[in-house]
Amino acid sequence: MKADKNLWVLIFVCVINSLGFGIIVPLLYTYGKKFGMTPETMGFLTASFSVAQFFATPALGALSDKWGRKPLLAISLAGTCMSFILFAVAQNIMFLFAARILDGLTGGNISVAQAMVSDTSTADDRAKKFGYLSSAFGLGFVLGPALGGLLSKFGLQVPFYFAAGIALLGTLSTIFLLKETRPAQQRNGRKSKFTFASLITALKVPVISTAVFISFLLTMAQFTMIIGFQTFNVDVLKNSPAKIGLFYAAFGITGIIMQLCVPLLTRIFKSKGLILLLSTALSGVAMFLSGFTNTFIFFAICMLTYGLFNGLRNPMLNAVIADHNDQNKQGEILGVNQSYVSIGQALGPVAAGLINGVSVHAVFFLSALFILIGFLLTFRLKSQEQQQT
Repeated sequence: MKADKNLWVLIFVCVINSLGFGIIVPLLYTYGKKFGMTPETMGFLTASFSVAQFFATPALGALSDKWGRKPLLAISLAGTCMSFILFAVAQNIMFLFAARILDGLTGGNISVAQAMVSDTSTADDRAKKFGYLSSAFGLGFVLGPALGGLLSKFGLQVPFYFAAGIALLGTLSTIFLLKETRPAQQRNGRKSKFTFASLITALKVPVISTAVFISFLLTMAQFTMIIGFQTFNVDVLKNSPAKIGLFYAAFGITGIIMQLCVPLLTRIFKSKGLILLLSTALSGVAMFLSGFTNTFIFFAICMLTYGLFNGLRNPMLNAVIADHNDQNKQGEILGVNQSYVSIGQALGPVAAGLINGVSVHAVFFLSALFILIGFLLTFRLKSQEQQQT
Protein backbone atom coordinates (compact mmCIF):
# COMPACT_ATOMS: atom_id res chain seq x y z
CA MET A 1 0.00 0.00 0.00
CA LYS A 2 2.89 2.34 0.81
CA ALA A 3 4.41 1.67 -2.61
CA ASP A 4 1.08 2.49 -4.23
CA LYS A 5 0.85 5.74 -2.27
CA ASN A 6 4.38 6.59 -3.36
CA LEU A 7 3.45 5.84 -6.97
CA TRP A 8 0.54 8.29 -6.83
CA VAL A 9 2.78 10.99 -5.35
CA LEU A 10 5.29 10.32 -8.12
CA ILE A 11 2.51 10.53 -10.74
CA PHE A 12 1.45 13.89 -9.27
CA VAL A 13 5.04 15.15 -9.42
CA CYS A 14 5.35 14.02 -13.05
CA VAL A 15 2.06 15.70 -14.05
CA ILE A 16 3.01 19.10 -12.65
CA ASN A 17 6.55 18.79 -14.02
CA SER A 18 5.40 18.07 -17.57
CA LEU A 19 2.63 20.67 -17.19
CA GLY A 20 5.25 23.35 -16.59
CA PHE A 21 7.20 22.23 -19.64
CA GLY A 22 4.04 22.08 -21.77
CA ILE A 23 3.11 25.62 -20.75
CA ILE A 24 6.29 27.24 -22.09
CA VAL A 25 7.11 25.17 -25.20
CA PRO A 26 4.50 26.77 -27.55
CA LEU A 27 5.62 30.24 -26.42
CA LEU A 28 9.38 29.86 -26.89
CA TYR A 29 9.54 31.23 -30.43
CA THR A 30 7.09 34.09 -29.82
CA TYR A 31 8.95 35.08 -26.66
CA GLY A 32 12.35 34.70 -28.32
CA LYS A 33 11.40 37.01 -31.19
CA LYS A 34 11.59 39.89 -28.68
CA PHE A 35 15.34 39.28 -28.66
CA GLY A 36 15.72 38.77 -32.41
CA MET A 37 15.32 35.00 -32.51
CA THR A 38 14.97 33.46 -35.99
CA PRO A 39 13.63 30.00 -36.92
CA GLU A 40 17.25 28.84 -37.32
CA THR A 41 18.14 30.15 -33.86
CA MET A 42 15.08 28.38 -32.48
CA GLY A 43 16.46 25.13 -33.86
CA PHE A 44 19.77 25.67 -32.07
CA LEU A 45 17.94 26.60 -28.87
CA THR A 46 15.96 23.35 -29.02
CA ALA A 47 19.10 21.36 -29.77
CA SER A 48 21.01 22.94 -26.86
CA PHE A 49 18.57 21.38 -24.39
CA SER A 50 18.80 17.94 -26.03
CA VAL A 51 22.60 17.95 -26.19
CA ALA A 52 22.90 18.99 -22.52
CA GLN A 53 20.38 16.33 -21.53
CA PHE A 54 22.20 13.68 -23.57
CA PHE A 55 25.31 14.00 -21.37
CA ALA A 56 23.63 14.83 -18.05
CA THR A 57 20.78 12.34 -17.83
CA PRO A 58 22.79 9.08 -17.48
CA ALA A 59 25.12 10.79 -14.98
CA LEU A 60 22.17 11.92 -12.86
CA GLY A 61 20.63 8.44 -13.13
CA ALA A 62 23.89 6.85 -11.97
CA LEU A 63 24.16 9.32 -9.08
CA SER A 64 20.62 8.36 -8.05
CA ASP A 65 21.80 4.72 -7.90
CA LYS A 66 24.54 5.82 -5.50
CA TRP A 67 22.96 8.65 -3.48
CA GLY A 68 19.28 7.78 -3.70
CA ARG A 69 16.44 8.75 -6.04
CA LYS A 70 14.74 11.42 -3.94
CA PRO A 71 17.57 14.00 -3.68
CA LEU A 72 18.42 13.73 -7.38
CA LEU A 73 14.76 14.13 -8.40
CA ALA A 74 14.47 17.20 -6.15
CA ILE A 75 17.67 18.71 -7.64
CA SER A 76 16.39 18.08 -11.18
CA LEU A 77 13.06 19.79 -10.50
CA ALA A 78 14.79 22.71 -8.76
CA GLY A 79 16.98 23.16 -11.85
CA THR A 80 13.86 23.23 -14.02
CA CYS A 81 12.35 25.89 -11.72
CA MET A 82 15.48 28.04 -12.04
CA SER A 83 15.49 27.68 -15.83
CA PHE A 84 11.92 29.01 -16.07
CA ILE A 85 12.86 31.99 -13.89
CA LEU A 86 15.83 32.68 -16.20
CA PHE A 87 13.38 32.77 -19.12
CA ALA A 88 11.12 35.22 -17.33
CA VAL A 89 13.92 37.66 -16.45
CA ALA A 90 15.81 37.26 -19.76
CA GLN A 91 17.51 40.42 -21.05
CA ASN A 92 18.89 38.91 -24.26
CA ILE A 93 19.02 35.70 -26.25
CA MET A 94 21.98 34.36 -24.23
CA PHE A 95 19.68 34.13 -21.20
CA LEU A 96 17.39 31.85 -23.20
CA PHE A 97 20.27 29.55 -24.14
CA ALA A 98 21.50 29.51 -20.53
CA ALA A 99 18.00 28.59 -19.37
CA ARG A 100 17.61 25.70 -21.85
CA ILE A 101 21.10 24.35 -21.11
CA LEU A 102 20.44 24.52 -17.35
CA ASP A 103 17.16 22.66 -17.82
CA GLY A 104 18.95 20.05 -19.94
CA LEU A 105 21.77 19.58 -17.43
CA THR A 106 19.31 19.05 -14.58
CA GLY A 107 16.78 17.26 -16.79
CA GLY A 108 17.26 13.83 -15.22
CA ASN A 109 13.81 13.86 -13.65
CA ILE A 110 12.38 11.46 -16.25
CA SER A 111 15.02 8.75 -15.81
CA VAL A 112 15.06 9.13 -12.01
CA ALA A 113 11.26 8.85 -11.87
CA GLN A 114 11.45 5.75 -14.07
CA ALA A 115 14.09 4.26 -11.76
CA MET A 116 11.84 4.90 -8.74
CA VAL A 117 9.03 3.00 -10.46
CA SER A 118 11.41 0.16 -11.31
CA ASP A 119 12.61 -0.03 -7.68
CA THR A 120 9.11 -0.76 -6.37
CA SER A 121 7.76 -3.00 -9.10
CA THR A 122 8.11 -6.56 -10.34
CA ALA A 123 8.43 -7.88 -13.88
CA ASP A 124 4.66 -8.58 -13.84
CA ASP A 125 3.48 -5.06 -12.97
CA ARG A 126 6.42 -2.96 -14.22
CA ALA A 127 4.90 -2.21 -17.64
CA LYS A 128 1.62 -1.19 -15.98
CA LYS A 129 3.37 1.27 -13.67
CA PHE A 130 5.48 2.67 -16.51
CA GLY A 131 2.20 3.15 -18.38
CA TYR A 132 0.81 5.22 -15.52
CA LEU A 133 3.99 7.30 -15.46
CA SER A 134 3.85 7.91 -19.23
CA SER A 135 0.19 8.92 -18.86
CA ALA A 136 1.18 11.42 -16.18
CA PHE A 137 3.76 13.05 -18.44
CA GLY A 138 1.33 12.95 -21.36
CA LEU A 139 -1.44 14.65 -19.39
CA GLY A 140 0.83 17.58 -18.56
CA PHE A 141 1.87 17.96 -22.19
CA VAL A 142 -1.78 17.96 -23.29
CA LEU A 143 -2.99 20.51 -20.72
CA GLY A 144 0.15 22.69 -20.68
CA PRO A 145 -0.08 24.39 -24.10
CA ALA A 146 -3.71 25.41 -23.55
CA LEU A 147 -2.89 26.82 -20.12
CA GLY A 148 0.17 28.61 -21.50
CA GLY A 149 -1.95 30.23 -24.19
CA LEU A 150 -4.45 31.51 -21.61
CA LEU A 151 -1.75 32.84 -19.28
CA SER A 152 0.05 34.62 -22.12
CA LYS A 153 -2.90 37.02 -22.38
CA PHE A 154 -1.65 38.58 -19.12
CA GLY A 155 1.86 39.01 -20.55
CA LEU A 156 4.44 36.77 -22.19
CA GLN A 157 6.45 36.50 -18.97
CA VAL A 158 3.51 35.27 -16.90
CA PRO A 159 3.52 31.65 -18.20
CA PHE A 160 7.23 31.33 -17.37
CA TYR A 161 6.71 32.52 -13.78
CA PHE A 162 3.72 30.19 -13.47
CA ALA A 163 5.78 27.26 -14.83
CA ALA A 164 8.50 28.08 -12.29
CA GLY A 165 5.90 27.97 -9.53
CA ILE A 166 4.65 24.60 -10.81
CA ALA A 167 8.22 23.22 -10.83
CA LEU A 168 8.76 24.55 -7.28
CA LEU A 169 5.58 22.74 -6.18
CA GLY A 170 7.01 19.55 -7.70
CA THR A 171 10.29 20.08 -5.83
CA LEU A 172 8.52 20.57 -2.50
CA SER A 173 6.25 17.56 -3.12
CA THR A 174 9.33 15.43 -3.79
CA ILE A 175 11.04 16.61 -0.59
CA PHE A 176 8.08 16.31 1.78
CA LEU A 177 5.76 13.68 0.28
CA LEU A 178 7.86 11.22 -1.70
CA LYS A 179 9.51 8.26 0.01
CA GLU A 180 12.98 7.09 -0.98
CA THR A 181 12.79 3.87 -3.01
CA ARG A 182 16.47 2.94 -2.93
CA PRO A 183 17.48 1.87 0.62
CA ALA A 184 20.78 3.08 2.06
CA GLN A 185 22.24 -0.43 2.18
CA GLN A 186 21.76 -0.80 -1.59
CA ARG A 187 23.40 2.57 -2.24
CA ASN A 188 26.35 1.78 0.01
CA GLY A 189 26.84 -1.55 -1.69
CA ARG A 190 27.46 -0.05 -5.10
CA LYS A 191 31.15 0.67 -5.71
CA SER A 192 31.17 1.17 -9.46
CA LYS A 193 31.43 4.71 -10.82
CA PHE A 194 29.66 6.19 -13.80
CA THR A 195 31.70 7.12 -16.86
CA PHE A 196 30.44 8.48 -20.16
CA ALA A 197 31.70 5.25 -21.72
CA SER A 198 28.40 3.82 -20.42
CA LEU A 199 26.71 5.58 -23.32
CA ILE A 200 28.61 3.17 -25.60
CA THR A 201 28.92 0.05 -23.42
CA ALA A 202 25.15 -0.03 -22.83
CA LEU A 203 24.76 -0.56 -26.57
CA LYS A 204 26.68 -3.83 -26.29
CA VAL A 205 24.30 -5.47 -23.80
CA PRO A 206 21.78 -7.90 -25.39
CA VAL A 207 18.10 -6.82 -25.19
CA ILE A 208 19.00 -3.45 -23.65
CA SER A 209 20.99 -2.32 -26.69
CA THR A 210 18.19 -3.31 -29.07
CA ALA A 211 15.54 -1.63 -26.90
CA VAL A 212 17.58 1.60 -26.67
CA PHE A 213 18.06 1.72 -30.44
CA ILE A 214 14.35 1.09 -31.07
CA SER A 215 13.52 3.86 -28.59
CA PHE A 216 15.87 6.22 -30.45
CA LEU A 217 14.31 5.41 -33.85
CA LEU A 218 10.70 5.68 -32.71
CA THR A 219 11.41 8.96 -30.92
CA MET A 220 13.07 10.35 -34.06
CA ALA A 221 10.01 9.21 -36.04
CA GLN A 222 7.65 11.04 -33.68
CA PHE A 223 9.61 14.30 -33.72
CA THR A 224 9.93 14.10 -37.49
CA MET A 225 6.14 13.73 -37.64
CA ILE A 226 5.59 16.75 -35.36
CA ILE A 227 7.22 19.07 -37.92
CA GLY A 228 5.10 17.56 -40.71
CA PHE A 229 2.01 17.80 -38.52
CA GLN A 230 2.45 21.54 -38.02
CA THR A 231 3.38 22.27 -41.64
CA PHE A 232 0.58 20.14 -43.07
CA ASN A 233 -2.06 21.74 -40.86
CA VAL A 234 -0.97 25.28 -41.74
CA ASP A 235 0.00 25.03 -45.41
CA VAL A 236 -2.31 22.29 -46.71
CA LEU A 237 -5.33 22.10 -44.42
CA LYS A 238 -5.28 25.85 -43.60
CA ASN A 239 -6.33 25.15 -40.01
CA SER A 240 -6.42 27.94 -37.44
CA PRO A 241 -4.06 27.88 -34.41
CA ALA A 242 -7.02 27.04 -32.17
CA LYS A 243 -8.01 24.06 -34.31
CA ILE A 244 -4.40 22.86 -34.48
CA GLY A 245 -4.19 23.08 -30.70
CA LEU A 246 -7.35 21.00 -30.24
CA PHE A 247 -6.11 18.50 -32.83
CA TYR A 248 -2.79 18.12 -31.04
CA ALA A 249 -4.57 17.73 -27.69
CA ALA A 250 -6.69 14.93 -29.17
CA PHE A 251 -3.50 13.30 -30.45
CA GLY A 252 -2.03 13.39 -26.93
CA ILE A 253 -5.20 12.04 -25.34
CA THR A 254 -5.19 8.95 -27.59
CA GLY A 255 -1.72 8.07 -26.27
CA ILE A 256 -2.88 8.49 -22.67
CA ILE A 257 -5.87 6.21 -23.30
CA MET A 258 -3.63 3.44 -24.64
CA GLN A 259 -1.16 3.81 -21.77
CA LEU A 260 -4.00 3.28 -19.31
CA CYS A 261 -4.81 0.04 -21.16
CA VAL A 262 -1.33 -1.40 -20.52
CA PRO A 263 -2.46 -3.61 -17.56
CA LEU A 264 -5.09 -5.26 -19.77
CA LEU A 265 -2.67 -5.76 -22.66
CA THR A 266 0.02 -7.33 -20.45
CA ARG A 267 -2.56 -9.83 -19.18
CA ILE A 268 -3.54 -10.77 -22.73
CA PHE A 269 0.00 -10.80 -24.18
CA LYS A 270 2.71 -12.13 -21.87
CA SER A 271 5.55 -10.88 -24.10
CA LYS A 272 6.27 -7.14 -23.96
CA GLY A 273 8.26 -7.58 -27.18
CA LEU A 274 5.15 -8.90 -28.93
CA ILE A 275 3.05 -5.94 -27.74
CA LEU A 276 5.73 -3.58 -29.01
CA LEU A 277 5.91 -5.41 -32.35
CA LEU A 278 2.15 -5.16 -32.96
CA SER A 279 1.87 -1.53 -31.83
CA THR A 280 4.87 -0.47 -33.94
CA ALA A 281 3.41 -2.19 -37.03
CA LEU A 282 0.08 -0.38 -36.66
CA SER A 283 1.82 2.95 -35.95
CA GLY A 284 3.93 2.56 -39.08
CA VAL A 285 0.96 1.75 -41.32
CA ALA A 286 -0.97 4.77 -40.02
CA MET A 287 2.03 7.06 -40.55
CA PHE A 288 2.64 5.76 -44.08
CA LEU A 289 -1.01 6.23 -45.11
CA SER A 290 -1.05 9.80 -43.75
CA GLY A 291 1.43 10.75 -46.47
CA PHE A 292 -1.16 10.10 -49.19
CA THR A 293 -3.94 12.39 -48.04
CA ASN A 294 -4.90 16.04 -48.49
CA THR A 295 -8.13 15.89 -46.48
CA PHE A 296 -8.61 16.61 -42.79
CA ILE A 297 -10.78 13.57 -41.94
CA PHE A 298 -8.44 10.93 -43.34
CA PHE A 299 -5.37 12.73 -41.97
CA ALA A 300 -7.00 12.91 -38.52
CA ILE A 301 -7.84 9.18 -38.59
CA CYS A 302 -4.23 8.34 -39.48
CA MET A 303 -2.72 10.66 -36.87
CA LEU A 304 -5.04 9.55 -34.06
CA THR A 305 -4.40 5.89 -34.90
CA TYR A 306 -0.66 6.55 -34.82
CA GLY A 307 -1.00 8.42 -31.50
CA LEU A 308 -3.04 5.57 -30.02
CA PHE A 309 -0.54 2.77 -30.72
CA ASN A 310 2.56 4.94 -30.31
CA GLY A 311 1.38 5.41 -26.72
CA LEU A 312 2.65 1.89 -25.95
CA ARG A 313 6.22 2.73 -26.95
CA ASN A 314 7.60 4.11 -23.69
CA PRO A 315 5.87 1.74 -21.22
CA MET A 316 6.95 -1.37 -23.15
CA LEU A 317 10.53 -0.29 -23.90
CA ASN A 318 11.20 1.02 -20.39
CA ALA A 319 9.80 -2.17 -18.87
CA VAL A 320 11.95 -4.35 -21.15
CA ILE A 321 15.07 -2.35 -20.26
CA ALA A 322 14.32 -2.53 -16.52
CA ASP A 323 13.49 -6.26 -16.66
CA HIS A 324 16.86 -7.12 -18.21
CA ASN A 325 19.02 -4.71 -16.25
CA ASP A 326 21.12 -5.01 -13.09
CA GLN A 327 19.02 -3.71 -10.17
CA ASN A 328 21.99 -1.60 -9.04
CA LYS A 329 22.14 0.22 -12.38
CA GLN A 330 18.48 1.02 -13.04
CA GLY A 331 18.95 4.78 -12.84
CA GLU A 332 22.08 4.75 -14.98
CA ILE A 333 20.73 2.55 -17.82
CA LEU A 334 17.32 4.23 -17.91
CA GLY A 335 19.28 7.49 -18.07
CA VAL A 336 21.30 6.18 -21.01
CA ASN A 337 18.04 5.34 -22.78
CA GLN A 338 16.73 8.85 -22.10
CA SER A 339 19.97 10.28 -23.52
CA TYR A 340 19.39 8.60 -26.86
CA VAL A 341 15.75 9.71 -26.72
CA SER A 342 17.07 13.29 -26.41
CA ILE A 343 19.19 12.86 -29.54
CA GLY A 344 16.17 11.46 -31.38
CA GLN A 345 14.21 14.54 -30.33
CA ALA A 346 16.95 16.76 -31.79
CA LEU A 347 17.59 14.83 -35.03
CA GLY A 348 13.93 14.26 -35.93
CA PRO A 349 13.08 17.94 -36.57
CA VAL A 350 16.38 18.42 -38.45
CA ALA A 351 15.59 15.48 -40.76
CA ALA A 352 12.04 16.74 -41.24
CA GLY A 353 13.24 20.25 -42.08
CA LEU A 354 15.61 18.94 -44.74
CA ILE A 355 13.06 16.71 -46.49
CA ASN A 356 10.20 19.19 -46.12
CA GLY A 357 11.77 21.11 -49.00
CA VAL A 358 10.91 18.18 -51.26
CA SER A 359 7.31 17.81 -50.07
CA VAL A 360 5.39 17.99 -46.83
CA HIS A 361 4.09 14.48 -47.61
CA ALA A 362 7.68 13.23 -47.71
CA VAL A 363 8.01 14.07 -44.00
CA PHE A 364 5.43 11.41 -43.13
CA PHE A 365 7.08 8.86 -45.41
CA LEU A 366 10.43 9.54 -43.71
CA SER A 367 8.82 9.11 -40.29
CA ALA A 368 7.28 5.84 -41.51
CA LEU A 369 10.74 4.68 -42.63
CA PHE A 370 12.16 5.22 -39.14
CA ILE A 371 9.22 3.27 -37.70
CA LEU A 372 9.78 0.47 -40.22
CA ILE A 373 13.41 0.07 -39.12
CA GLY A 374 12.25 0.05 -35.49
CA PHE A 375 9.58 -2.52 -36.36
CA LEU A 376 12.17 -4.84 -37.95
CA LEU A 377 14.34 -4.54 -34.83
CA THR A 378 11.42 -5.60 -32.62
CA PHE A 379 11.73 -9.11 -34.09
CA ARG A 380 15.29 -9.18 -32.79
CA LEU A 381 14.18 -7.77 -29.44
CA LYS A 382 11.45 -10.40 -29.09
CA SER A 383 13.94 -13.19 -29.93
CA GLN A 384 16.51 -11.89 -27.42
CA GLU A 385 13.81 -11.50 -24.79
CA GLN A 386 12.76 -15.14 -25.24
CA GLN A 387 16.37 -16.39 -25.10
CA GLN A 388 17.08 -14.62 -21.83
CA THR A 389 13.77 -15.74 -20.34
